[in-house]
Amino acid sequence: MPDTETPLTSIRARIQAACAAAGRDPEAVTLLAVSKTRGADEIAALADQGQRHFGENYLQEALDKMPALAGRDLVWHFIGPLQSNKTRDVAARFDWVHSVDRAKVARRLNDQRPAALPPLNVCLQVNVDDEDSKSGLPLAEVPALAAAFQEWPRLRLRGLMAIPRADAEDGNRAAFRRLAMTLSHLRNTMPALDTLSMGMSADYPVAIEEGATLVRIGTALFGPRPPKA
Repeated sequence: MPDTETPLTSIRARIQAACAAAGRDPEAVTLLAVSKTRGADEIAALADQGQRHFGENYLQEALDKMPALAGRDLVWHFIGPLQSNKTRDVAARFDWVHSVDRAKVARRLNDQRPAALPPLNVCLQVNVDDEDSKSGLPLAEVPALAAAFQEWPRLRLRGLMAIPRADAEDGNRAAFRRLAMTLSHLRNTMPALDTLSMGMSADYPVAIEEGATLVRIGTALFGPRPPKA
């Protein structure tokens, strides 16, 4: 690890501080670097500092970058909206999917996951604020979809993911708490669930206080995204 401070070391320090304030073990929180629109060289630079988990929103962009980063033992997370016609490549090339919100997509991922690979780790995306513009299933529909995973042996349901609204006055604390309570209720019958994917650059300390086990950080790690051509 480098001796000088970098965005990565700074964020890791903030994660440790948030965990300490909440009485949590920092090892219980995974930093997911959101690398959409970023080049393979930028990802490699973070990997050289010890970052292993990377999240991609756009399938073709991710597939184009992966060959240049092969052999680095990276863990790839698909975190963008997932259409059913894109499931084959996601099932074959990723380790995690955070954006499953309907049975059709889960079934296709299961059927298309290569038998030589371990089960695909899945989070259900929840529309925790009931926003019309957001993907995700309503909180009330989470238990039924979660229970259906017993039909899909090539998938491993790990937990829940949410992208709360950007303008909440409480820093999304109430939304994060709702998601955490939903996972807690699920764990009464599915004790192996262990993942709350919530919190981004603007609100991850609050998410950690409310129980996040995985925070998705892009801008704070890489800087502002370059303007679209």
